[in-house]
Amino acid sequence: LPGPPFTHQQAPRKMVYYGLTSCEQDTERYLDVVKSVFRSYKKEVPLVVNTMGWVKGEGLLLLIDIIRLLSPSHIVQMDVYDWKAMAPLSPDYVHFTSGLYTKGKQQAKCKQMRMDGAEPWSPSEGAGDASAPQHKLLYIHPEFPRAGAAGEVRVHSSILRDAAILGYLGQLQCPDIGAVLPLHSLLPYQVPFHAVALRVVHTDVAPTNILYALNASWVGLCRVPEEIQGRDEAPVLLTQTPVCDCLGFGIVRGVDMEKKLYHVLTPVPPEKLRLVNCLLLGSVAIPNCVLVGQQGAEGEIPYVTSDYNYSI
Repeated sequence: LPGPPFTHQQAPRKMVYYGLTSCEQDTERYLDVVKSVFRSYKKEVPLVVNTMGWVKGEGLLLLIDIIRLLSPSHIVQMDVYDWKAMAPLSPDYVHFTSGLYTKGKQQAKCKQMRMDGAEPWSPSEGAGDASAPQHKLLYIHPEFPRAGAAGEVRVHSSILRDAAILGYLGQLQCPDIGAVLPLHSLLPYQVPFHAVALRVVHTDVAPTNILYALNASWVGLCRVPEEIQGRDEAPVLLTQTPVCDCLGFGIVRGVDMEKKLYHVLTPVPPEKLRLVNCLLLGSVAIPNCVLVGQQGAEGEIPYVTSDYNYSI
């Protein structure tokens, strides 16, 4: 409500790094992440859940799972002009419709019974069922063309993501200096290989290539409950993607193979940084302008090319 998210960023009480801009690739882990975050809700203040815009096919089924999981008191459903593909998310609809991982309740086959001329009897749907949703549906249908047009939303979402990352990196700047310092002039933290575990969450990467993938990448700075035990100064690799606390974000701006160190730029304060023992690499990319638009870069810019082969 105060404006685009990048204009009023705050440190969250609880955060899990999912590492993908869409959950289509791993819906099961997405639900696990939602559960993990929701467990920290203490119910001392109202909670507003901003659901995603994927409401077709499996996206709608996943939304029904999330509604069952969170049991909201109210649902605000904003329709799109001239689009009737999505049913109103009424309590009955949510109760009887199967989700992606949860089953809907079977509607009772009611036999009409007439006794002494009485009216036909049928039980009300959900009556006496404590698990039946009891939320109130607030349905909003816009009456002007192109309201909620999906194409424009997709373009804007990538721009807003880049703006959020740039706003976050802005915390690295010293407020007392008028000029903006380029990131390559800032002093990074040095993190020993054995101090943190690595995991690429969005694709399979061969262990021999994982440092290539990690270098010059956006990472979630996380904490797994298990103790990290490295051997022979080699990188520590996780075999599964953990659902764990994320304490902030950073850029791995270099890997020192001789000293076995990761060079990490992050605005996370040292007292939190001491808790980090895991770096998660997802498909969230550093904005292009960070790589190509900084002052004072000499020579060839790494990981940037204009030599495209358009026939591929």
